[in-house]
Amino acid sequence: MTNRKVGRLSLMMFLQYAVWGAWLPIAGRYLSAPTAEGGLGFTAGQIGLILGLAGSIGAIASPFIAGQLADRYFRTERFLGFLLAVGGVLKWVTAGQTGYQAWLWLSIAYSVVYMPTLALSNSMAFSHLEDRDRQFPRVRVWGTIGWIAVSWVFPMLYLQHDLGFQAMPPFLVGPEHPDVTARLADALRFSALISWGYALFCLFLPSTPPRRDAAEKLAFAKAFRMLREPSFAVLVAASLPISIIHQIYFIQTPPFLSHLGLLDSQIGPAMTIGQFSEIAVMAVLGWALTRLGFRTVITIGAVAYFVRYLIWSIPALPVEVQVASQALHGVCYAGFFAAAYIYADRIAPADVRHSVQTVFGIIILGGGPVLGGILSGVLADRYALPGGGVDYASLWRVVSLIGLATAVFFVAFFRQRTAGES
Repeated sequence: MTNRKVGRLSLMMFLQYAVWGAWLPIAGRYLSAPTAEGGLGFTAGQIGLILGLAGSIGAIASPFIAGQLADRYFRTERFLGFLLAVGGVLKWVTAGQTGYQAWLWLSIAYSVVYMPTLALSNSMAFSHLEDRDRQFPRVRVWGTIGWIAVSWVFPMLYLQHDLGFQAMPPFLVGPEHPDVTARLADALRFSALISWGYALFCLFLPSTPPRRDAAEKLAFAKAFRMLREPSFAVLVAASLPISIIHQIYFIQTPPFLSHLGLLDSQIGPAMTIGQFSEIAVMAVLGWALTRLGFRTVITIGAVAYFVRYLIWSIPALPVEVQVASQALHGVCYAGFFAAAYIYADRIAPADVRHSVQTVFGIIILGGGPVLGGILSGVLADRYALPGGGVDYASLWRVVSLIGLATAVFFVAFFRQRTAGES
């Protein structure tokens, strides 16, 4: 494989996650902030449906849209570009909406076109990498870099002014604009611009034609039968609760950080602490999978979820410790999800790799987010404080126990399929 091709795949990942990272980390704060402050004032239940149900519908549709079409009928890079172009339009329109119903339906429509692109970018990378276990983490890490870049650039250029240097991340900071919360809506327009640029770049991605010689026309049907494989079934079963608490992270962390005293312009950069650690973990993931195996690495990822949320459930800890503990996010995501994507691709038949990625995405981006959105709303209501706000110590304690129980389940039942097994 040429360095040029690896470079194009790396830039693809950069843009793929820049599109997402431009708006998701601050969406919870914008949607929950009172209208008097410039937010939309949605309830915890409404936010859970917007960020959970919408994403789930898109993920569930993925095998029938992206998996089937990319595996059987269209060149992956062209189909990817089409989805991104449409997604940019939807995101731009959503930025101008203030009503709950408009946000919900537009978010559902957006997820139907964006969620399949996550699996398509993964499967395209796998299709062109010669040593997937070692090369994929190095390519995928550029997605994390893209997420960090947009999480810093948007606040610096649009939410603050008169920037000055400081020793701590994000290094360049300044006073917030008076209408800073209302300006968070423009993060969606920023995402749309990146999406359109990414769509144009798809014209230069490696050619990835469909498998027209496949024996079975319904790619997703064959992919669903992968659930008969014991190790894949256990991985899917463990991924559901982990994806639930992963979704709660994106819903509850922005208001939680605001509760700790962080300014609106600091929330996005603060959350990138997790992405920095993700870069470090991705750098050694290939080595770890070779030396430790998938079972150990994925277990470490699940345990990291438990530890991070456990730390957040202890209010006596200093704010600096609470914020810095987001460094565990890199272990959580890379250790569990990145390793799981690699394992799913390793055991998938060649002609349905796109569809296996999207079937796996139904759990990670489908069932998990909708249940996570619902559970987030239930916990926020259950632990609502009389004077307003949330008892985050109790909320995070429940979430941490889900992570612990999942780690125990995975260790007990997962057995890695060795090379040559069918």
